[in-house]
Amino acid sequence: MNWVEKKLDAIYKALQTDAETGLTTDAATKKKAEVGANKFEEGKKESLLSKIGHHLLEITTIILLVAAAISLYLAVTTGYGYPKVIVILAIVVLNMVLGIYQENNAEKALEALQSMNAHMTVVFRDGVKQEIDATELVPGDIIELNVGDMIPADARLIESRSLQVEESALTGESVPVEKDTDAVVSEKAPIGDRFNMLFSGCLVTAGRGRAVVVETGMQTEMGKIAGLINETKKTETPLQKRLKELAKRLSIVALVAGVLVFGIGLWHGETMIEMLMIAVSLAVAAVPETLPVIVTITLAYGVQNMVKKNTIIRRIPAVETIGNTSVICSDKTGTLTQNKMRIQQIWSVDGTPTKVEETFNETENQLLEMLSLSNNATIEVRDGEETIIGDPTESSIIRLLNEKGLTKKDLEAKSPRVFELPFDSERKLMTTIHEVENGFLAITKGAFDRIPVAFTEELLQQAREVHDRFAEKALRVIAVAYKRYTEMPMDLSAEALEHDLAFAGMVGMIDPPRPESKRAVLAAKQAGIKTVMITGDHIVTASAIAREIGILEEGDKSITGAELAEMSQADLERTVRDYAVYARVSPEDKIRIVQAWQKNGEVVTMTGDGVNDAPALKAADVGAAMGITGTDVSKNAADMVITDDNFATIVDAVSEGRTAYENIRKTIYFLLSTNFSQIFIMFIAILLGWGAPVVAVQLLLINVVADGIPGFCLSREKADANVMERPPMKKNSGIFANGLGVKVATQAVVFTVVTLIGFYIGKFVDINATVGASAEVGMTMAFVILAWSSVSHIFNVRSDESIFKIGFLSNKPLFFSAMLSMVIILLMVIIPPVASTFYLVPLSFTHWLLAFLLSVFPLVFVEIQKAVKNKKGDGKNA
Repeated sequence: MNWVEKKLDAIYKALQTDAETGLTTDAATKKKAEVGANKFEEGKKESLLSKIGHHLLEITTIILLVAAAISLYLAVTTGYGYPKVIVILAIVVLNMVLGIYQENNAEKALEALQSMNAHMTVVFRDGVKQEIDATELVPGDIIELNVGDMIPADARLIESRSLQVEESALTGESVPVEKDTDAVVSEKAPIGDRFNMLFSGCLVTAGRGRAVVVETGMQTEMGKIAGLINETKKTETPLQKRLKELAKRLSIVALVAGVLVFGIGLWHGETMIEMLMIAVSLAVAAVPETLPVIVTITLAYGVQNMVKKNTIIRRIPAVETIGNTSVICSDKTGTLTQNKMRIQQIWSVDGTPTKVEETFNETENQLLEMLSLSNNATIEVRDGEETIIGDPTESSIIRLLNEKGLTKKDLEAKSPRVFELPFDSERKLMTTIHEVENGFLAITKGAFDRIPVAFTEELLQQAREVHDRFAEKALRVIAVAYKRYTEMPMDLSAEALEHDLAFAGMVGMIDPPRPESKRAVLAAKQAGIKTVMITGDHIVTASAIAREIGILEEGDKSITGAELAEMSQADLERTVRDYAVYARVSPEDKIRIVQAWQKNGEVVTMTGDGVNDAPALKAADVGAAMGITGTDVSKNAADMVITDDNFATIVDAVSEGRTAYENIRKTIYFLLSTNFSQIFIMFIAILLGWGAPVVAVQLLLINVVADGIPGFCLSREKADANVMERPPMKKNSGIFANGLGVKVATQAVVFTVVTLIGFYIGKFVDINATVGASAEVGMTMAFVILAWSSVSHIFNVRSDESIFKIGFLSNKPLFFSAMLSMVIILLMVIIPPVASTFYLVPLSFTHWLLAFLLSVFPLVFVEIQKAVKNKKGDGKNA
């Protein structure tokens, strides 16, 4: 129902209540039976068993479980390979535990929202003022509110005594809103402009009032947010989708390769049991079992690095997703701005507007002193941190006073306050009287259009010009006037004191941008990321700040929530790229904006701190909550928490995320080159009738020792110098995009060629008198070359730059793990008991030299490719 526009009498009638006596107990009981308790409903939660089943049915998990079953079969039949079974099952359990933990975190958002409800409230029932549990409230109840009370339900204001409410939970704006019983409000007005309404979960910061409850529980504005949180489902990240697609492709490759090799082997006269073992081992080789755990380690390392940069990751996949962000929907207050009102300019009647950084003249100092005396705010500084007591607007005056080397305490000692007329939402003025030398000084401050000054025509015109100039810059204006008395006035009414005053001047203030915001927005733009502002503030203020920091550029538009409400979702999706500023928006609007960008193929990061941001934080690809000003609701709905509430930190997180994603791509390049080459090697050798170059247990050893051990250290690879100069990956790009597929295929072919050369020479060519050609020598050569070439290949994948330029030791853990892998492979061949266990035989020095040369060829080959590519690049730039 339209509660904001209805007359109070019509509301009483509709709710069958009385403004003085409230509801009867019987009527309240009946209504509660109809509408339910005043609390939020929880959405249906998935059981633990259901979550486990959900994770077990994922294609990647199924492949790992099949791999574990096959490995267990091989272990039972051969007596080797039990550790691999344990590792694969451990990976399955780890991935499942992490997934369930992240889902449980998301469910906590609603629990945190529930805790924001008021517990007890003062209500009039049967004409008696009493305190009841807030869950018992029903529409029609008359409630009383005082400073410090949490509003228990949505209500229409009946009576107000300078009532101010902080509605940041719903609007994101921390400046208290002055409530007005008689305000004329449109039904389409955004929440922040509904001055005759009170909203559940918001805090009374000043004054007192009475109101009639109009909505409870899920029907309140806060309840609607709870509903949106319930309805909004977290989508898979781009990486999760890409890895899932990769798993499907690999499963097909594994199946086809296994069947073909099995059939070809039988055609060549091999035994069924032998070919079954080869086919099964080839199917296992096609699936890089260590990939999921390396991905998890890479992301976990990204989490660790992000903590150092003031970012706490709540959902591990967000590390990668933030790196592929293409649109950042940023809150304004506290994220792009300082969340501290600061006076920008001051104007006294005998001068021109002066920036506060400049030296003040005598009249400007007097104006600042008057503002400070007629002020109830204080600022306490402890350990470099400000604690503001009082109104944020008034605190900006005290902040400037302190910066000018003065203190409020000294001023009050010199000119003590003897009387105060508090600020009133109807008068929009505050007056104080101070005892000064030769009498008393009355100071009145407030809205320029309400200051009771007898202006001359010339002064009025000049003051209006200054006021309009301030307003054009989105500055909030406070005007000051005064009157001197030789004796303390007898009549202390507003009518007497606020009359025929002398005008002193005015100041303009704003919550200014953070110093680093402009640089961060530019850095995001250079990285191919568009930044848009979504705020509960007024469109003029939002546009001014956005223009100053580079968000609102030539050709960009601003739009209000009211205008968005008139636009269909299809129209919004079509025109969303036209807008850079969204002002006075509702929680529903924020979700629509996020989804419109997503429909345009963008990866969206959404920042927020209020309860009103929670649904959009959950709907975005990455939800980033603020750590300082953020509510528990927003933090629990988010994927990451920015501990310093700074937009620049989000851009740093993008850089770290890109590094993590690139390292995952490097891991895929590294592992799949080897895995595909194993398929090619087996397939071609069997097709040519040469027999199997390697057996199952050797493939497993290569996957674990040569690939797994150094592969884990790719997670620690440093970012490329140009990581923030490249555009983000497109949302629909495959895992092999940007040439990765060609690289994998090329290197797999190189591996195949060098391994088959070594296998052929070892099996068919006598190159040493002591160690002659044999199937065992050929198999040992193939094993060593495939393993060592895989290890040398890890230096290829580290960077597009030459390894000789970035240095082998620039990633020491990787270098030493690679050396360790090569030594382990060497020892497996030269230690007789170990060699015989894995079907290997001793090699001559000539064989070792040939194996080494063939193994380093893939490194030399890629170095040549890099040199040619870089030379072409230099030629284009010349």
